[in-house]
Amino acid sequence: MKVRRTTTAAAAALALSLATVTVASGGAQAVGAGSGSAGSGAETITIGIKFDQPGIGLKTPDGKYTGFDVDVATYVAKELGFEPGDIKWKEAKSADRETLLERGDVDFIAASYSINDEREKKVDFAGPYLLAHQDVLLRADDDSITKPEDLNNKKLCSVTGSTSAQNVKDDIAPQAQLQEYGGYSECLTGLENEIVDALTTDDSILAGYAAQDEFKGKFKLGGFKLSNENYGIGVKEGSDLKGKINTALEKMVSDGSWDQYVEKNFGPANYENEPAPKIGNVVE
Repeated sequence: MKVRRTTTAAAAALALSLATVTVASGGAQAVGAGSGSAGSGAETITIGIKFDQPGIGLKTPDGKYTGFDVDVATYVAKELGFEPGDIKWKEAKSADRETLLERGDVDFIAASYSINDEREKKVDFAGPYLLAHQDVLLRADDDSITKPEDLNNKKLCSVTGSTSAQNVKDDIAPQAQLQEYGGYSECLTGLENEIVDALTTDDSILAGYAAQDEFKGKFKLGGFKLSNENYGIGVKEGSDLKGKINTALEKMVSDGSWDQYVEKNFGPANYENEPAPKIGNVVE
């Protein structure tokens, strides 16, 4: 059998052809992000956040992005090698988060994303990076609600489809009068105008709303700690980003950036936050 030899010129042409194919396919992945492209030579990174939660993740009318999750995600992206201008922000609504990760539409999600057993069947989590609790928001001058049981016979507001208010009625205050509105802003308006007596969801979300300029001094947190909500950063199942993000989160805590982000986003609401959680330690 004769062995076919490749000439030097032919070899060079073949190498150039392969290089062209490699660059083309790599470039397509870079601009599209997702599927764990971050850290594999990508030029951009796509991150899922909330667009409608002040203090957590908010897209402002002028197109900017603010909030604790935005600050955390920006820090993590920088540790992964991406500058703020390299980040593509994508809205991650609660019901869409697992799908966005599974399809590879985003590289990771930081969107008040509580770690739980059901979600861990579908995606992996780095963190937690914040321990929040279900709580209630009250009018600053209301002294009639000082403990969870005082919610009996009170009008308790939450958004349509949320389980927070129902949890209170089922487990804590069976006589609470549930009021469901389309959004938290409507609940806040109702609370301010004394149409409802309390608003319930995660304390971090409540603090974010209360910290807004138009609401400063009008509301207070009950501090009831009705549940533990471990916020994690979601990644596609099996992604090697989990370990890299955990390393970035540990650095963020140790260098003081975590404390700065908490004060910046929640401080105006006098949010009594838990200390930074130990990365990898989910509080039951």
